[in-house]
Amino acid sequence: MAGPFLGVILHALGGFAAGSFYIPYKKVRGWAWESYWLVGGVASWIIVPWVVALLVAGDVVGILRSAPTSSLVWSYVFGVLWGIGGLTFGLSMRYLGMSLGYALALGCCAAFGTIIPPIFNNELGKIASTISGLVTLGGVGVCLLGIAVCGYAGILKERELPTEAKQATIKEFSFVKGVFVAVFAGVMSACMAFAIAAGKPIAEIAIQRDVPELWQNAPVFVVILAGGFTTNFIWCAILNIWNRTGSDYVNAKGTPILANYLLSALAGTTWYLQFMFYGMGTTQMGAYDFSSWTIHMAFIIVFSNLWGLWFHEWKGTGRATHRLIFAGIIILIASTVVVGLGNYLGVQ
Repeated sequence: MAGPFLGVILHALGGFAAGSFYIPYKKVRGWAWESYWLVGGVASWIIVPWVVALLVAGDVVGILRSAPTSSLVWSYVFGVLWGIGGLTFGLSMRYLGMSLGYALALGCCAAFGTIIPPIFNNELGKIASTISGLVTLGGVGVCLLGIAVCGYAGILKERELPTEAKQATIKEFSFVKGVFVAVFAGVMSACMAFAIAAGKPIAEIAIQRDVPELWQNAPVFVVILAGGFTTNFIWCAILNIWNRTGSDYVNAKGTPILANYLLSALAGTTWYLQFMFYGMGTTQMGAYDFSSWTIHMAFIIVFSNLWGLWFHEWKGTGRATHRLIFAGIIILIASTVVVGLGNYLGVQ
């Protein structure tokens, strides 16, 4: 019993981290977006994954050397593709804010990342042939409904608020640009689910070398996030050159440079924590671990919308819109209970 419910709790912690990571970036002053995004990326995709992996898995280099080349390559490649999603995901926050940006991007991400892996592995029919599988798939459907409700609430917000009001809390608000970026980010971010699946042989080697099952994915994330860093480093470096913002990293004139580094590193570390808890949660979800991605997305949307309410991104909208966003959050929470029940039945 503890397995799937512990998994849901771990996914909730990961969702809280993912839904909160952008907050320190809001406090960065005097830096271009590409500068603080890259500094945060060094922490989230390089430094912290290695530190955690070395602490919990020991001989990470030995584990990676023993892994099949195909697993390393595909984990990295899917990490690169996921990195494109992560990069554009950050842009969606700039244009849409935390509430609407998360709902749209993660709605696509949840759908693609949850359903495509079992279809690709030809397992969907098998899953749907059992009571536990049907309950789990039902939970996925409830989750997608909750995401749709949150997205519709965001559309109502767009209709109700004048541009000046939206830009008061989201300086670069642009609905059309933001929707395009969010949908693209959601589709590409789903590659994380494929990357973890590709890295299973690495996780198996880690277990063989006495790494606790709960931490088996730590060496996998070292490879995946290296791919994500590659994409983001290239793009941010190009923007630094194009926008002539490379001096941000060393120029302290009127800029709280130390605070900017610390805030960006904090944001990056928080970003990584979502995958640390996600990787731990997947080990507890039983036969239907494909549903982990849906639960993860649901909790992210729950916490990001709560933060959006905290930062008054919904200020000025009508009572019906507020009710709708709260209803979406409740539906998402309910979906995690249903998915957890399905996983529990599968374990039994």
